[in-house]
Amino acid sequence: MSTGVLYGVGLGPGDPELLTVKAARLIGSADVIAYHCARHGRSIARSVAEPYLREGQLEEKLMYPVTTETTSHPGGYEGAITEFYELSAKRLAEHLDAGRDVVLLCEGDPFFYGSYMYMHERLADRYEAHVVPGVTSVSAASAVLGRPLVQRDEVLTLLPGTLPAPELARRLADTSSAAVLKLGRTFGSVRDALAESGKLDDAFYVERATWQAQRVRPFTEVDPETVPYFSLAVVPSPAYAARTAGEPAAPREPAPGGEVVVVGLGPAGPEWLTPEAEQALADAEHLVGYGPYLAKVPQRGGQQRHGSGNRVEAERAAEALDLARGGARVAVVSSGDPGVFAMASAVLEQAELPEWAGVSVRVLPGVTAAQAAASRVGAPLGHDYCVLSLSDRLKPWEVIERRLAAAAEADLAVAIYNPASRSRTTQLALAREVLLRHREPATPVVIARDIGGAEESVRVDTLGTFDPATVDMRCLLIVGSSRTRVREQPGGSRIVWTPRSYS
Repeated sequence: MSTGVLYGVGLGPGDPELLTVKAARLIGSADVIAYHCARHGRSIARSVAEPYLREGQLEEKLMYPVTTETTSHPGGYEGAITEFYELSAKRLAEHLDAGRDVVLLCEGDPFFYGSYMYMHERLADRYEAHVVPGVTSVSAASAVLGRPLVQRDEVLTLLPGTLPAPELARRLADTSSAAVLKLGRTFGSVRDALAESGKLDDAFYVERATWQAQRVRPFTEVDPETVPYFSLAVVPSPAYAARTAGEPAAPREPAPGGEVVVVGLGPAGPEWLTPEAEQALADAEHLVGYGPYLAKVPQRGGQQRHGSGNRVEAERAAEALDLARGGARVAVVSSGDPGVFAMASAVLEQAELPEWAGVSVRVLPGVTAAQAAASRVGAPLGHDYCVLSLSDRLKPWEVIERRLAAAAEADLAVAIYNPASRSRTTQLALAREVLLRHREPATPVVIARDIGGAEESVRVDTLGTFDPATVDMRCLLIVGSSRTRVREQPGGSRIVWTPRSYS
């Protein structure tokens, strides 16, 4: 006898009329209807599906041993839940082995924080299994609000309210729109995170969307004691909100008090940050920058974050200047020093355009990657040196090669930024050939990777022997001059330094 088929059927947000036609058909034809429930025995999923059930169907009630209460299980909550899922899978497997088709009901969508997924991972490798998607609570909340979640290039982030408040705040600040699920007991920390990210006033509370008992309120008006698990916070499309609020179409005149401060974060963590830069970050109302760099800055109450990709410097600068033109205090974050292959030039270039003429720009220095790498081995940049980028995205390779040759001929130590990437795999080998025309193969080379980070590594090699294939975008190279020396210290570490005198 052939085995039965398992179906994970999404029921949508609660309104029985929001089931798909396929979901209704499968529920009516299944041999077995399975659903989860708490100890009281009532099931929201079954109540939604009830109009589509038929007489004679077998029902499997999968009762959770715990929900939010404590448990005496030796494995704790996780142990109790894992055991429950194993036993539930065995009960469904008995029906499938007997040739009975099983529909497992799931509120919302089975693969969107749904309980069905735990049965799927235990049974789908042994039985035919299909998933029928359902309307999610997030889509339902957007519909009952009458506001779009996102439009055009906006980004929507979905978050569980069970995340720690600082992590929630960081992620909320980094997105355009958001939905935070699993409120209930997490309501207080979610409210704190919304406030800290600057999105509290734009957030809505939606409870039991599409049910007769649904409730929709501005988030700030909700009593935490009245919040059930089946509720969520929604921060809808900011562009829609701005448009419906009647944003002026004409260019704005610069408002008093606005300023852009370009801040150098240093090459790694807060220990590389200057007090001046730290104060500027604390004073800012808006933080603008490349997403991974923004993540290094602690979240502060009321600040809004505007993250972007690594190759949109001009757009990022324009966004910062536009915010400042409206009177905001804006910090543009940059790794290392913002004046060294970083955001200071990008901001100042945009600031020359007429529309930003009234916006003030300041630049605060940071520890450069070259300084950080040099310090790890001693003082290879102790005499005259130059700094070059091997990236030919903004300048032609011919210019880079000419400058390398000039630096090598002048006997300068050279700090090399952007030595390689996934798309640039040949430039470093070519650069070594140029340098070897003027330097001995024994010239010291420092290869520093992720200085100050979790994957930091530093090694000392020579110009003639180091392998360019071992270098990636996270590396910085320092090529010594003819005077640069290497000395082994007690303990085996190697010191690299360039004397200040040519005598």
